[in-house]
Amino acid sequence: MSQDLPQVQEDIENEVIRRYAEGAQEVEASLCCPVSYDDSYLKILPQEIIDKDYGCGDPSKYAVPGDTVLDLGSGGGKICYILSQLVGAKGKVIGVDFNDTMLALARKYLDEMAEKVGYANVEFRKGKIQDLGLDFDRAEAFLEAHPVAQADGLQKYEVECERLRREEPLIETNSIDLIVSNCVLNLVKPEDKLDLFRDMYRVTAPGGRAVISDIVCDRDPGPEILADPELWSGCIAGAFREDRFIDMFAEAGFQGMEILVRQDEPWRVIDDVEFRSMTVRAWKPQASLSLETKQMQVVYAGPWHQATDDRGRTFTRGQRTGISEAEYQQILDGKSALAGHLIPVDGGNSSSSGCCESGGSACC
Repeated sequence: MSQDLPQVQEDIENEVIRRYAEGAQEVEASLCCPVSYDDSYLKILPQEIIDKDYGCGDPSKYAVPGDTVLDLGSGGGKICYILSQLVGAKGKVIGVDFNDTMLALARKYLDEMAEKVGYANVEFRKGKIQDLGLDFDRAEAFLEAHPVAQADGLQKYEVECERLRREEPLIETNSIDLIVSNCVLNLVKPEDKLDLFRDMYRVTAPGGRAVISDIVCDRDPGPEILADPELWSGCIAGAFREDRFIDMFAEAGFQGMEILVRQDEPWRVIDDVEFRSMTVRAWKPQASLSLETKQMQVVYAGPWHQATDDRGRTFTRGQRTGISEAEYQQILDGKSALAGHLIPVDGGNSSSSGCCESGGSACC
């Protein structure tokens, strides 16, 4: 790497912006890997959006009716318009992207899609996914009204940006039920990635979750790959190492991480480094769980003798364990990492272990 690091990073950012802007105007098949979607949700989408969509997975399938969903790096809007149908009229979908050309493509069909679906529940906002506090549409409006000509003008702009983050954030804290992203997080600079995950955690509501499809690699890429702007824009150089991808969620505060999909065969192999698609789900714990005193009963179903969750609690197969009432309800609703592993037991904190032992003449 003969270039200075700042110059390399500038070249990478410019290449990502250029390539995705061109990808919004002309189809580029080499951007990320092919993905299959449910045709029933695609049939009403404009062909232009379908043709100019780039990704490596389908996180939209994990949305449920009524969700407020945030799509990080929403591009031409394909995932958002699929989500619109999944979350229904009571749900809401927010797409965030920084590329003006992609935003223009997505916004172009807002009225048409609302008419087809029967309701308007989608909007697209301009911002950087590693800084979900700053609304760039509002920041740029300030710049247009107050052009920067001298240093004090720049200082006023920076003060306004901080005010926007604090008083009029792009995404409110604790406001999102589900965050999705499709092959975009890898485009963020390495030094900004932890800030990205921390901001994801900030905007996710307690009990909410993130489902992220992205490119991962089996070991760290070499310096030649990391210095190649084309490999950055092609979702290669910024790929997460598989184990580090999971760790990033944990470092930000998420729990219950699980790999939902892992591509069997590598999408690409460069310098003996394997690159493949992986989809991970992570949960933001309920803030009130540790404060609750009422206990509800659950049974761990197996298959292991014991399992320990990210809060350090151990569940033993076949035995009852007490959990908070709020978490119990989350499991019933299917909105918990423990759903599918713990069986809710009717009766809550009752000491009775069964109808036969309590004197009933007939069992279940």
